[in-house]
Amino acid sequence: MMKKVLFLLALTLLCQCRQRETFCIEGNITGAVDTVLYLEHLSLGEGAVAIDSIRLKEDGTFRFAKEAVGNPEFYRLRIGGRGINLGIDSTETVKVTASLDSMSFGYKVEGSGTCDTIRLLCLKLADLERKARRISADRNFTIQERDSMINRLVEQYKTEVKLAYIQNRYGTAYSYYACFQTLGTQLIFDPMRNKSDLTWMQAVANAWNEKFPGCQRTENLCNIIQECRRHQAKPHEIVLDIDGDKVRELGIIDMTFPDINGQERTLSSLRGKVVLLDFTAFSMDGSTERTLLLRELYNKYHDQGLEIYQVSLDPSIHLWKQRCEALPWVSVYCEEGLESDMLQLYNVQHLPCYFLIDRNCDLQARQEDITDLEQAIEKLL
Repeated sequence: MMKKVLFLLALTLLCQCRQRETFCIEGNITGAVDTVLYLEHLSLGEGAVAIDSIRLKEDGTFRFAKEAVGNPEFYRLRIGGRGINLGIDSTETVKVTASLDSMSFGYKVEGSGTCDTIRLLCLKLADLERKARRISADRNFTIQERDSMINRLVEQYKTEVKLAYIQNRYGTAYSYYACFQTLGTQLIFDPMRNKSDLTWMQAVANAWNEKFPGCQRTENLCNIIQECRRHQAKPHEIVLDIDGDKVRELGIIDMTFPDINGQERTLSSLRGKVVLLDFTAFSMDGSTERTLLLRELYNKYHDQGLEIYQVSLDPSIHLWKQRCEALPWVSVYCEEGLESDMLQLYNVQHLPCYFLIDRNCDLQARQEDITDLEQAIEKLL
């Protein structure tokens, strides 16, 4: 009798292992022979983490099968700098077809309404980014005028996304995805400053808390909502009260802060490069416009030796992580915020504020002394 019980128990455990729920992502990418296709998990905190890969053959076919986690999660297929974002709801099989040249936006997806909706959101965001870049590059307008025009585009975008993708679909993976889309590094939905955005994100958080209680993404979203509510109850003004007697007239003052992965990044480790040291807060007005301008400079001069060391003084570490995830330069977080000694040591009296450091790690100029930033960078390069 005991042997029968043990046998049945072992059989039950074996069946459970065989029936482990998985999802599958498969398909075909043409024109990508001998390239490596990565499957990445778009995790919270650690960013994109590669969980599998395959070297594509001439036919471009691929297949990834992974264990389902029980709640919606986000993944990305990536070859080099090209990527396809996917949202996995359950144990579905998702089929993706694309060509390498148009992989990021010209792909097709079958088997998942969620993934296809995320595709449409990505296309819509790409159109917004193109329009914002055109405005940013138009020097017929002042910075304030350009920023105002971009803000109007963003508000129009939000209205369309709310009605077409979020309203009455609050518990879906793509409604969560829409809440964390960014333009540059600035969240399009900004619950820290915008009460309407907070209300919509609260609706998504409530739906996720009901459908997926206890999962990491639900808890993260609820934490953000709580922090934003506290912030809106007590608005945090970015005003610096600097005691001039404490300011030291020094060259470079070294600093070490953690990046999004928790890795300590030291300013002096960039010796040998021309460094734009930038103190900023992504929650400030004009952040989107400014990030686009920095990205233009970075793309143009990085290969020649330019690096950006950007210190975020935002009150919310959660929002900072969302906004800096896609930045190509060194972005670190200062937990002390406006109380940081670095602000006094560098005599920072307003935000944002930047400095230029030469290849020998010597401070060469601060924002107030620079009339043409691009020209100043070229001179140091």
